[in-house]
Amino acid sequence: MIEKYVAYLRDVRRYSPRTVTLYREALEDFAAWCGGEPDLFPSRIREYEGHLIDTGLKPRTVHLHISALSGYCNFLMKEGVLQSNPAKAVKRPKMEKRLPEYYTEQAMDGYLAESAHEADEDSLHVLMSTEPGSKLARELYNRRLRRLIVSILYTCGIRRAELIGLQIQSVDNARQTLRVRGKGDKMREIPLIPSLLQEISLYLRAASFMVGRRPACAPLLMTDRGRALYPEFVDRAVKAELQGQSGITGRKSPHVLRHSLATALLNEGTDLNAIKEMLGHSSLAATEVYTHNSVERLKAQYMNAHPRAKNED
Repeated sequence: MIEKYVAYLRDVRRYSPRTVTLYREALEDFAAWCGGEPDLFPSRIREYEGHLIDTGLKPRTVHLHISALSGYCNFLMKEGVLQSNPAKAVKRPKMEKRLPEYYTEQAMDGYLAESAHEADEDSLHVLMSTEPGSKLARELYNRRLRRLIVSILYTCGIRRAELIGLQIQSVDNARQTLRVRGKGDKMREIPLIPSLLQEISLYLRAASFMVGRRPACAPLLMTDRGRALYPEFVDRAVKAELQGQSGITGRKSPHVLRHSLATALLNEGTDLNAIKEMLGHSSLAATEVYTHNSVERLKAQYMNAHPRAKNED
């Protein structure tokens, strides 16, 4: 029955591969702990929760395991296997609220300015003067690709899986928009600024040089050997590009770039509903977390600038 539920999450609910994997692993872990078959009773789920806590798992991870069980029970109710959801009777551990990490606008502007030469037309001419399969060609192409990965993630605020799922036809040059397939198979359009549209156009010429002409349904971004990107590739590209960059500290990940755009838009006074639509959030509550970053920023500025606050020391 677990496999049927996993197929439901993947094919009907259209959960991301990462989420499907996490849910599968959580359910298989519970079944193994129970001795092979899940014991779907409130008392057993409480015992399992205690077991997870005793093994040293963080509250957020324990919460994920119980959420996976609860979703599975809801599915079994639809299938007529269960009358009620036993996981609903289990109190979940409190999770510490974490403020989203983000990079400052100044730091990202600095990165984009310093790496601009990797994405311009002059460097494209240099690439196209090489042999497509040569070491130099691959290096020049990968520099352009890594830069574009960061540019799209930061400028459009899309998720890693959404980036990987982009196709050449996702870019509408006439309307200057990017069509993105998000969670739950929902489609949304994101405006493209002229500089990013130009960068994408030059990149596509570089990609054609490397592997030849591709159909409109082909992945927008590809490796130097013409293969679709994968999560680890994107993670490594972001880390390689942002490592050592002035003003960029902490985690270097696609999701922090997404947080960075949301925070920058909010600081500029963008309407919260507009940010919600751009990020593809299903509810406003998911977007409101970014307001906390703005409050923390305001507090920091207050403590640094207010004369009475400075005199408290």
